[in-house]
Amino acid sequence: MIITPTRGLIAAGVLALAILAGPYAQAAADIEKHLTRTSIAGIDVIAYRTGIKDVVTVLGSLPAGDAMATDNIALASLTGIMLDKGTVSLDKFAIAKQLDQVGAQLAFHVGEQALTIQARSLKADLPLVLKIMADELRHPAFSAEEFAKAKLEFTGHIQQQAENTEFRADEAFSRAIFPAGHPNRQSSLEEWRSAIDTAAVAQVKEFHTHFYGPAHMVLVLVGDLDIPKIQAELKKDFGGWGGGSSYRVAPPVASGSSVDQTVSLAGKSSVTVLAGQATGLRYRDADSLPLRIGVAILGSGFTSRLVSTVRDKEGLTYHISAGVADDTFDDGDWRINASFAPTLLDKGIAETQREVLKWWQEGVTAAELQAHKTDLIGSFQVSLATTGGVAGTLLRTVQRALPLTWIDDYPKWVDQVTLEQVNGAIKRYVDPKKLVIVKAGTIGGEAATAK
Repeated sequence: MIITPTRGLIAAGVLALAILAGPYAQAAADIEKHLTRTSIAGIDVIAYRTGIKDVVTVLGSLPAGDAMATDNIALASLTGIMLDKGTVSLDKFAIAKQLDQVGAQLAFHVGEQALTIQARSLKADLPLVLKIMADELRHPAFSAEEFAKAKLEFTGHIQQQAENTEFRADEAFSRAIFPAGHPNRQSSLEEWRSAIDTAAVAQVKEFHTHFYGPAHMVLVLVGDLDIPKIQAELKKDFGGWGGGSSYRVAPPVASGSSVDQTVSLAGKSSVTVLAGQATGLRYRDADSLPLRIGVAILGSGFTSRLVSTVRDKEGLTYHISAGVADDTFDDGDWRINASFAPTLLDKGIAETQREVLKWWQEGVTAAELQAHKTDLIGSFQVSLATTGGVAGTLLRTVQRALPLTWIDDYPKWVDQVTLEQVNGAIKRYVDPKKLVIVKAGTIGGEAATAK
């Protein structure tokens, strides 16, 4: 739910260029054979050296997301906000100064299941970044003054989201397809406001004690690495740390009955529409890749069916797409995401439903399958062209409980998917008669009262 501000500047622009657009010197093959994976102080540490000089990207996660905060849903996000508000030994200004002086970045993001750690630095400054990271994760100060500010910051974020059509549609969609207690089911804005208001600093400290620790923590480092030195630094910085928890896994959810829901918001020039269903699948399940490919043919890329018809042929929208989401830790969903002008809303939804029904009844063609296989493999290989891309792929692979060899084998797995598998998955996991459709925005002449 919350992203803390990223601290630090990019030294002479070198870091940003190397991470975001720099050439990837080593071929994106046999990645698993060239990485080093060790357990250090209970943390799963993956180090991968590349040909990019002087730059290191760090990406990590541990199970401390909003789904863990069962007593008060705001505790996970409030804990995440407090991480960079000072530690027992250093206040937030001293920490920010140290990072700014070396042009390094360090940030935390709290999602549904995980706290994500992101850091970027030059090679020489990595020990400092790791030391600060460990201090913030292990010893946040949790001062009463900063906690009061964090609650105000969080409340302001919630107020902004209340007027965001995409956020409100996503919130309502998740609540329509996932039952109470499922990690992917979002809390309502009213529930968030109440939770923030009643949260106490003692509860945040207790959440931190219970959920922060090396258990199930993963730390990925990619770039110009001195691996023995990094391992020694991590052992020193994180040694003696204990605790932590595992991710929450819920029973799979089957698609339910159809839902047509409206979230009315005043003064919006477009209406966000989400349509789809729960799949009951996690990423590593056998039918997941065939379904992903089938949904991509429906709505991913300029040649997809929804873009070709609803956008290009009919001219009903500038944006429409389809994909599979939220299936890393638990079963997820397939969804269509579109934006329509209020005057074109009904026609846009009707045309979208016609395309979904045709796709479901007739299936995809061999030509479509081959084209999207090529696109998927190409996009995957391009994603491995930066240190950040490699780090993200390695982390997601571990989170999905897949072997790291999966990265090298991905093109093979895609190439082996058959037309029968794709069309079979579409039939099994999609039911056009049970679509959940959520609309968020100013619709018709309705009074603009947010529900």
